[in-house]
Amino acid sequence: MTEAPFLPRERLLKHQQHFQTLQKHTYLKGRLDMITSVAIPLALAVSAGALIARGIYNMSHGIGKKE
Repeated sequence: MTEAPFLPRERLLKHQQHFQTLQKHTYLKGRLDMITSVAIPLALAVSAGALIARGIYNMSHGIGKKE
């Protein structure tokens, strides 16, 4: 008794050929990989930079001190 394949063989071969012909890095070959590999870390870095800049500004001007 054999199991049916997950994908039809023609579709699998089409996907394999598509991924083998791409010139991008391996971790950016999927359709939505750019979001998880680039956009999310970039957004985290930008927000962290903004919070650090705000903290430095507040410390240098003495804003927000507890008395």
